[in-house]
Amino acid sequence: MITDTLIKLYKRDLNKLIEEIKQYKDESNLWKIKGSLTNSAGTLCLHLIGNLNHFIGATFGNSGYKRQRELEFTLRNVSKSELIRQVEETIIIVENTLEKLTEEDLKKAYNRRELEEPMTAEYFLIHLTMHLAYHLGQITYHRRLLD
Repeated sequence: MITDTLIKLYKRDLNKLIEEIKQYKDESNLWKIKGSLTNSAGTLCLHLIGNLNHFIGATFGNSGYKRQRELEFTLRNVSKSELIRQVEETIIIVENTLEKLTEEDLKKAYNRRELEEPMTAEYFLIHLTMHLAYHLGQITYHRRLLD
């Protein structure tokens, strides 16, 4: 079932996110922005944590997670260890939620926003893997550029 593949992809990229965060030699660099880089690695990490906990954990898994999206972009100086802890918790939420989805669940219509083009839950979960990979690439670039 596609959920097995999705779990592998999410775990792969979330574990890579942990490795990227660990590789920052100077922890303060996680929060630096420069020139046209408007989001720091720390900000992007918090955004991914919030995004996946909201859309996968709360929406598909009924985890009760309450997203505070504005804090994903305004909170600063969260420690490396805290970011890593939150990513590790997100991996568990994602895996546990996806393991419970059935083929029927994946084929159901999913509408994230009013007036948005209709999609299935499966399509949206694939979209979220791409969103994760996109921001992971930005974090990798950020680290190499500023650290």
